[in-house]
Amino acid sequence: MKKYILSFALVLMSLTAFAQTDYEKIMTEKVAKIETCKTPEDFQTLSNDFQRIGSKESSQWLPPYYAALSQIQKGRIMMRNGNTQDLDGVAAQAEKYLGTAQNLAGADNAEIHLLKKMAYSLRMMVNPQQRFMTDGARASEELTRAEKLEPANPRIALIKAEDTYFTPEQYGGSKSKGIEMFKEALSKFNAYKPKTALDPNWGRGEAEYFLSLPAEKK
Repeated sequence: MKKYILSFALVLMSLTAFAQTDYEKIMTEKVAKIETCKTPEDFQTLSNDFQRIGSKESSQWLPPYYAALSQIQKGRIMMRNGNTQDLDGVAAQAEKYLGTAQNLAGADNAEIHLLKKMAYSLRMMVNPQQRFMTDGARASEELTRAEKLEPANPRIALIKAEDTYFTPEQYGGSKSKGIEMFKEALSKFNAYKPKTALDPNWGRGEAEYFLSLPAEKK
């Protein structure tokens, strides 16, 4: 009897290990696509993929996190293309995924708070003048929470640099200040090591992009 129990336990362990390896394989493949997606449609497809993974791996916080990140990146492209009227819907979808991720990961996750900041920033861009004191303030609160939780996180430094870069001088920002902050962010990227191969590790390319711009564009 003990022999059969041991055999069953070994089979169960093998199946669990196989399932985990399969999860890690598909997640690694999808996470890599975050750096290669170019259009809102690309990011929507990727978000859907992460959502499907999350529905199967319901105890994992990373699939809904990356589903939210894909939505936010979709919104940022839409914003750059001048399509701001649909950003509320994109932000709402991202926030839905972030709620799921936070329920699984806990309230003290800096990466989730940073994405919440970015979602609020998308909402603000629908009407910056009217929403600066509401969604803008919420975005600032989430960024502060994230930084308190993980001050060495390079993505927090990256988003702060981006905010400063695009903020006019009369409001405390400037391109030159932003460039110095991008340098700080890149330094943090060089020192940063994610907890696992699947944990958030995006953003370095953006810092490098801004630092590579010709002087007249900075």
